[in-house]
Order: sequence, then C-alpha cells, then structure tokens
Amino acid sequence: MMKLVEQMLAGDVLSLSRLITKVERGSAESLDIIKLIYPHLGKAYCIGITGPPGAGKSTIVDRLTAIMRQQGFTVGIIAADPTSPFTGGAVLGDRIRMQQHYLDKGVFIRSMATRGSQGGLPRTTSNVVKLLSAFGKDFILVETVGVGQTELDIMQNADTTVVVLVPESGDTIQTMKAGLLEAADIFLVNKADRPGADNLVTALEMIQLYRKQNHWQPPVLATEAINNVGIRELYRQIEKHLKASEKSGLLYQRRKEQRRTEFIEVIKHRVVGDLLRLIKQDKELSRYMAMVETGEVDPYSASDKVLQPRTLLTSWSQQLGEKGLTY
Repeated sequence: MMKLVEQMLAGDVLSLSRLITKVERGSAESLDIIKLIYPHLGKAYCIGITGPPGAGKSTIVDRLTAIMRQQGFTVGIIAADPTSPFTGGAVLGDRIRMQQHYLDKGVFIRSMATRGSQGGLPRTTSNVVKLLSAFGKDFILVETVGVGQTELDIMQNADTTVVVLVPESGDTIQTMKAGLLEAADIFLVNKADRPGADNLVTALEMIQLYRKQNHWQPPVLATEAINNVGIRELYRQIEKHLKASEKSGLLYQRRKEQRRTEFIEVIKHRVVGDLLRLIKQDKELSRYMAMVETGEVDPYSASDKVLQPRTLLTSWSQQLGEKGLTY
C-alpha cells in the first residue's frame, strides 16, 4: 500500500485510480490510505456544483474546466452519478458529456455511484477529494447527482458552493426552505435564454437583500452554459470568493469546521458499526431491541434503560477490548 501511495504522490495516474477504487469500495485499507496522504493535503481548492436535475451542471463543469485549463491549472472532477440498478456502479453519463477533457493529462475525471446516499453525494466523496488534493490538483470540481433540493452534503466538501437553478426549477421560496439558498456562495440561473429567467434572477436577488453577509454577498449570475455564455464571469466570481474567503479567514474557518465534522462522523460511523455487532452478542441489549421491535417499549424509554445505569456501557467497553474490536 505504501508503494502505491508513493507512486500516486509521484504523479502516477493509474495508482491514483486504484487508490480511489479502494477508498470508494470502503476496503479495509481505506483508513491507512487516508492516513498516509493526509500530510500532503491543503493545496487544492474545492468547488461544489449543485442543484436540481436537468439544470446543466455537467455542462457548467465542462465549460469551467476548459477555462481553468486555459489558465494553466490542473483540475480533478468528481461527478456523482445515479447508481446503476444492474451493476451497482455509476452510470458514467458525465464522462460522456466531458469528452473534450478525457485525454487531457491535466484533467482527471471520476464518476462515482451514489450507492444509496440521500444527500446528493456518495459517503466516500470527501476521501476522494483528499486523494485528488494529495495528487496535486489545483482545482477539484464536485458535481452532485441532482436528486432534488436536499443536496447539502456538498457543504462538507466544498470551499465554494455554486447553486445552479433554471427558470423551471419551481418556487424559489421552497428552494430556500430546503436549505440550498443558505448553502450557496454563488447562484447561477442557467439556460437564461428561456422564459422566466429574468424573474428568477430578480427573485434570487431580492432574497439576498435579506441575507446579511459580513464578508461575502453571493452574486446571482445568468448563464447559458451550452453556448458558453457567462462561464468566464462564473470563474471570475469563484476567484473573488476565494480571495475574500482567505482575507476574512472564512476559508480557514470553513475547513476547520469540515475537519471537525469529519472527525465526529468517523467516530460515529465506527462506534455504530461496533455497536451493531455487539447487539448480536449482548443478551441484555438484544432483549431491549426485541421489546422495541414488538412495540412493547418505545425506543426512548428503552434507550434510557440502557444508557442511564452506565453499567451496560461499561460492559460493552470491556467486550470491545476483550474481542479486539477497534474503532
């Protein structure tokens, strides 16, 4: 594994692909991979592109990548695709739409299956972002699958979040309630040549008047990505947001919060995994589980019984140590 990581850090694309596959599949080596590459993180700037299905996110990523390459930057693209019902893998539609970059050595494209994730991104996305960062990419573009208006996982991965809407996206107030508007650093009204685009731009601008920001007021841009209209302005606003975030300390604070959240999630994931294994082994816990399942006791009362005495928690801890289970 060490050799594979060393080859990846030296610029070997095949090694990068193999490491991503291991991380994406959640192999036993995943944790060691991330530990080895962690000292090499920090250079890449991650941009999230999110919004409802059919908003043109893939085209925007394609056009934005072209501009970044013209500026001499290297780009990594993570495109979350729906899971194939036949293979369990990604549908790979984004690679088809980004053919102009497929043979460009300065661009690495990876399609990832959501594998049942409800937040618009696979759970392993953050670790794939780390691999691309360690590989040396200047920019990493993360495109969500477009499952609807709940794709807030992107906030845990991106330094700049671009929310893409189209005139037929629906009630912008509903979008705001769902949280996408709060997540946005930049708004794009794509397919702006369609009827209703001007009204949507005006509505978003009105909403922004009531959203007080100390260091950055999210701009509302109109684009026609298919015709390459407005993409350079998008790139300019991304640059402005990067500089504003660095100057205000917001970038440092955001990454600090992301690391904190990741730390908690890693602990939670491991504890839950070991707890589920212990449920099958601990008679007392199994008894409470059976009572909850039959409706004899509600989950809250059962959890009080389990957690309040602390004796059961002590017992679990001892069992974990005896059986060599590790978090």
